[in-house]
Amino acid sequence: MEVAYCLEVMSMHITMSLPTCSPRSRDVEIAWYRNIDEGPWDGLATFDRAVYPSSWALTVQLAAAAAMTERVRLWSGIAILPVRNAALFAKEVATIDVLSGGRLTLGVGIGAHDVEYTATGGVLEQRRQRMDAQVETMQKIWAQVPPVEGHYPIGPAPVQTGGIPIIAGVEGPKAIARAAKWATGVMEGSHAMHFDPERVGEQRQRVVQGWKDAGRTDTPHFSSSVFFALGDDPQSQLTEFLADFLKPYGVDSAFLETSTSHGVDNLRAAVAGARAAGVDDLMLLPTTADPNEIARAREALGI
Repeated sequence: MEVAYCLEVMSMHITMSLPTCSPRSRDVEIAWYRNIDEGPWDGLATFDRAVYPSSWALTVQLAAAAAMTERVRLWSGIAILPVRNAALFAKEVATIDVLSGGRLTLGVGIGAHDVEYTATGGVLEQRRQRMDAQVETMQKIWAQVPPVEGHYPIGPAPVQTGGIPIIAGVEGPKAIARAAKWATGVMEGSHAMHFDPERVGEQRQRVVQGWKDAGRTDTPHFSSSVFFALGDDPQSQLTEFLADFLKPYGVDSAFLETSTSHGVDNLRAAVAGARAAGVDDLMLLPTTADPNEIARAREALGI
């Protein structure tokens, strides 16, 4: 039974996220880099939050991960692009791509929290249109098109041919249509707390159709994510984490208690469901900074 389960899992890429929203020390952070790179995980991810006590700077984390790892693909789960300067950000992520030997995938989006804009002086209006323009600017920079006529281009050039692959964190049909003009694929994150394979599969079909409607002949990469908790008391671990994570938004206890992102059986069900839904890469989001959670997930999945 375990062998068959393992074979099914390995047909889908599984990326382990860093404990981005859990308090941790330098030593713990480095342990996560090393333990993830040891395998069998396909990728290492981190997510972008400015207004959160435990979150670290996304590009700094990815640069550190690039230096500390040799094997796994690095992911920015979603970088909130409209709060950034496109040229400087393009330079930073190109540097990370060089440091990692061409292992970076860049997830970008407008973010889910308006407070990120308020706190950083960002502008909320027309952020989707600005993101489209920023992506175009970044892709020109990676292609070494000089930003000012008669001057040098912005270096370094990424290692990956054609530039760094960009994954769009979008949901609705209009947003998917926009992303189809410039993205390699779409990252679906709306079911991370209550993973629903059927709805995830439906979203994948909408993305595939959006690519076709845009006249593209390639199949979009499709990724999703799910929180997990595997400690001594998994349900309490999950509930306490989500209560803190969502505290400013007034989420009621019923919402937290109905999340099934805890325990071995639920993690297995989410992974199997994601595979059946056609997910290319599933990101596992830890709810603790304990590095032993990585080994627990590996054991739970039989990989």
